[in-house]
Amino acid sequence: MNYDIIVIGSGPGGYVAAIRASQLGFKTAIIEKENLGGICLNWGCIPTKALLKSAHVFNYLKHTEDYGLNKIENPGFDFTKVVQRSRGVATKMSGGISFLMKKNKIDVIMGTAKVQKGKKVSVTDKDGKATDYSADHIIIATGARSRELPNLPQDGKKVIGYRQALALPELPKSMIVVGSGAIGVEFADFYNSMGTKVTVVEFMPNIVPVEDEEVSKHLEKSLKKSGIEIMTNSSVESVDTSGAGVKANVKTANGNVTLEADILLSAVGIAANVEGQGFEEIGIQVEKGRVLVNEWYETSVPGYYAIGDILPTQALAHVASAEGITCVEKIKGLHVEKIDYANIPGCTYCHPEVASVGLTEKQAKEKGYEVKVGKFPLSASGKATANGNTDGFVKVIFDAKYGEWLGCHMIGEGVTDMIAEAVVARKLETTGHEIIKSIHPHPTVSEAIMEAAAAAYGEVIHI
Repeated sequence: MNYDIIVIGSGPGGYVAAIRASQLGFKTAIIEKENLGGICLNWGCIPTKALLKSAHVFNYLKHTEDYGLNKIENPGFDFTKVVQRSRGVATKMSGGISFLMKKNKIDVIMGTAKVQKGKKVSVTDKDGKATDYSADHIIIATGARSRELPNLPQDGKKVIGYRQALALPELPKSMIVVGSGAIGVEFADFYNSMGTKVTVVEFMPNIVPVEDEEVSKHLEKSLKKSGIEIMTNSSVESVDTSGAGVKANVKTANGNVTLEADILLSAVGIAANVEGQGFEEIGIQVEKGRVLVNEWYETSVPGYYAIGDILPTQALAHVASAEGITCVEKIKGLHVEKIDYANIPGCTYCHPEVASVGLTEKQAKEKGYEVKVGKFPLSASGKATANGNTDGFVKVIFDAKYGEWLGCHMIGEGVTDMIAEAVVARKLETTGHEIIKSIHPHPTVSEAIMEAAAAAYGEVIHI
């Protein structure tokens, strides 16, 4: 079978690349070894949000009196049904990708792919039968998996990764979460909300360490208030799974301590899926576990491209999708703008949510900018107060000289849906005063962005 474009992997990078290729008139096939939609739709972004929504609703049920409603005595849940709902959402979304493949006349080839020389791909199906396919252009989008540390081997039962955490057979009474990036914090929040005693162990001085320091500290305070124990500047040196649960030897600034729990979730990042796929055999260059590409996602071998989590770029679904579209449009010969990796939003869907784009205050100062910084607390927002969700703030950073919007950092209910304003504004080179003079609807939480910008220039009204 000969194609114009073959895409290996059907995650947010792969399936989006395939659809755009089909739209541009390419005869396209996509290869997937497990489920359409990849990790994101099946075992990542989507099902975790479904779990967190159940936890959020459960939390509301425990606080009905705060809204003038009758108290619900001992609100409960069926953990199996909570997990089943999450899996159902994932299945529905995967089915949606199947529909999109049919709609766009993309051939779906199920099996494990291995690239070959001469712009060919060998695909082994579930019965072990191998079939070769060829294409003028091969786009590799094989994604990533949970990273395993040598001292934290995952057995899938007592020491688990994010995939097992999405579908545990029963709610654990206690859990140790190693790592406080988005994956670790989201699972810590979910399980804590459902009643699990959760301890987070983070190697860095602050949780969600890529975020602005003020946001990190505020989130730590909020999570501790909710009952999560947090240990920063700490590392798990070894684990003992010989007993009924897990014993973790944790190195802290004050010496070693032993933590005990039913389960340990290792959330220390991801490892790119670059092994055993023929990259070395055909000469595709891999460095430090990532495929090297040029600005248009061409690998070191002509005709082979790579996008998504296997690159050194940010391992985010929306980044993979953008890379896929950019790659295909460049292959078509369209005038294509390079992706601005300095304007990629990041979101963490715990409670309160965290969203950010651009430079942190510290980064801006380190780069030599003279900055104007504005903050607006959600406690001063009418809509947030009416919602009963005033925990958090919006922080904006502008270049004092030209008014360039250098960074935006938010923590609070619903901020992941607000961050796009900052992304678009920065893309359009909007200044601080243009944000102040852009009338925001009242009452909305989005007003906090305008108010924070006004605070940076000494013009804030509501604080």
